[in-house]
Formats: sequence, C-alpha cells, structure tokens
Amino acid sequence: MTSFTDLFIKRPVLAIVVSFVILIAGLQAMKTLNVRQYPRSDIAAITVTTVYVGADAELVRGFITTPVERAIAAADGIDYIQSQSTQSLSTITARLKLNYDANKALSDISARVDAIRNNLPPESQIPVIAIQAADSQFASAYLSFTSDILQPNEVTDYLVRLVQPRLTAVGGVQKADILGGRTFAMRIWMKPMIRNAKAVTKRPIPNLRSGVSRKILSMAG
Repeated sequence: MTSFTDLFIKRPVLAIVVSFVILIAGLQAMKTLNVRQYPRSDIAAITVTTVYVGADAELVRGFITTPVERAIAAADGIDYIQSQSTQSLSTITARLKLNYDANKALSDISARVDAIRNNLPPESQIPVIAIQAADSQFASAYLSFTSDILQPNEVTDYLVRLVQPRLTAVGGVQKADILGGRTFAMRIWMKPMIRNAKAVTKRPIPNLRSGVSRKILSMAG
C-alpha cells in the first residue's frame, strides 16, 4: 500500500516545485494580509440635536424629542435609541447595528427628520444630525488659540466666522468643534409696569432677539 508521501519521494523535482510554490505563497501573504490585534468592528451612532430656546425639559420632550424619536425609530439599521431632554435642548442618539453603513443610516434618518420638520414648533431651530463613531470620543487633533489683543469672546467669534468653516471644508474632516468658547451675551431686564402698560408679551421677545442678532451680524460683515 502506497501513501501520499511516496509520490514526492519517487519524484524529488515535484517535491521541490511544490515547496517553492508554498514558499512564494507564504511570502506574498506576509505582504498582503492585514494583521490586527482585534477584529474590525464598526459601531457608529447617529445623533440628532435640536435647540428650542426658552422651553423647559417637559416642553422639549413633548414637542421635540418624542416626535423626532418616533420618526427615526422606523429607520433601518438601528439597534436602540437613547434620548435626553434638558432646558432648551433635545438630544437623541440612535445606536446602529454592528458593521451597518453609517452613511446609509444618516441619509435615512435625515429624510425622516425632514419629513416631520413642519410638525415641530416654529421657534425651534433646525435639527443637527451627525455621525458619531465608536472611536470618536477624542478628537484626532487639538488646536489652541490665544491672543494678546482680542478678548476671549472676540477670539471665539473669530474662530466661528473664519477658522471653523475652513477646517470643516478640509477633506477627511467630519466636524470641527470649539471647546471652551466664550460667546457674546446680552441680558435684558424688563420693568413689569412698563411692560404691562405697553401690553408687551413674552412672545415677541424671541423675534426681537433674532432681529438684534441679524443687525449685529450685518454690522460685523
């Protein structure tokens, strides 16, 4: 009874050729195969942030968080949804399934949010939708800005108007956030007697604030 190895003993040339083929295949595999300590897994999340200035947590949850959460719950690729409603802010995080295409989920969720945009309060801002990768807790790069001439709020205004748009437009950059920014603010106290005499309600105040903001931006431009 002959075995498989007898063929290579009787034909040494064939044995040498097979050995060289195995050696070449091994060398080629060393250059092309990826070596990872852990298997690759993409676990991303889609965040939907909506600002509703002046509304408390209950109003934000009833008029913003609940409708948006119901709309995006039917999107494909979602594993589970987390939501948080605070003063003037609604944050919804949709955790995607393992290795699901985050860009496809972003397009689906964006379309569903746009479909109910008219059902949200008109005073609320447009929802901001972004992809949050599993490894994006820390930024890839941090830049520090200081000035001996400008005040902190003026530095923040400079970064918002000039630096941040240019960094966002760079290829491969998902977003550029400003940490520790100091924004301009104005606090106005209204006298109750004059307000009641002139029949001024709280509803025109946001319109007045937006008008003042547009005036300031036009003067700055």
